[in-house]
Amino acid sequence: MPKKVVPEAERRRRRPTRQGTVLSERLIVGTALRMLREHGIAGLTARRLGAALGADPSTVYRYFAGLDGLTRAIGEELMGRALDSWTATGRWRADLRALGLAIHASYLAHPQAALLTASRVTGRPREIAVDEAILGILRGAGFSDTDAVGVYHAFIDLALAFAALDAGALAIKDEVREADEEMWTSTYARLPAETHPHIAATAHLLADRMNHSAYPVVLDTLLARAEAQLRAAKPGARE
Repeated sequence: MPKKVVPEAERRRRRPTRQGTVLSERLIVGTALRMLREHGIAGLTARRLGAALGADPSTVYRYFAGLDGLTRAIGEELMGRALDSWTATGRWRADLRALGLAIHASYLAHPQAALLTASRVTGRPREIAVDEAILGILRGAGFSDTDAVGVYHAFIDLALAFAALDAGALAIKDEVREADEEMWTSTYARLPAETHPHIAATAHLLADRMNHSAYPVVLDTLLARAEAQLRAAKPGARE
């Protein structure tokens, strides 16, 4: 049977840790994000986290339902940071675009954490607030509930899929990533037109674009399709 997580008000340490800090969920999540950045996913262990906090490794299990519970809290933190950096304007398409870019940027700021959490559903308050905001934008714009859920599904999966894809490139060693990026000029640009006419003709364009995320372009494509869908259902609907 899983161990019951004690409410934070009841589990708060009455004395500071050896490092002089008082533990909280937010402190543990922030420390875990730092450890992921410095040591990668394999380096996030209860023992190492306890050492970084100046506390017993078992302490984390008083705040979270194991490391999986901590993983959910990390994912919620990334979503919450995206929401905190976003401001609604009342224009549904612009608001969704800005929120999508904010989610993508929040995850890319912590590539290892993105790889760990992008495929997870946390069910925690800040993630729920993001979902509520997206659905509220869509329903407020006039989408039917069925269409709103369909666009929401595509929108959030697109943001998280590109977050994981782009974070994967950022998470590898710099020299490996640079070697990959140089492939467009060191290999593709040198392919002969006799054997690879289409690549040869577009090599300079590939070199300019392929090391940048395609997320903004694909996001705009999704939103344009959603706008066309709304206009077809409700002629005269505003952006």
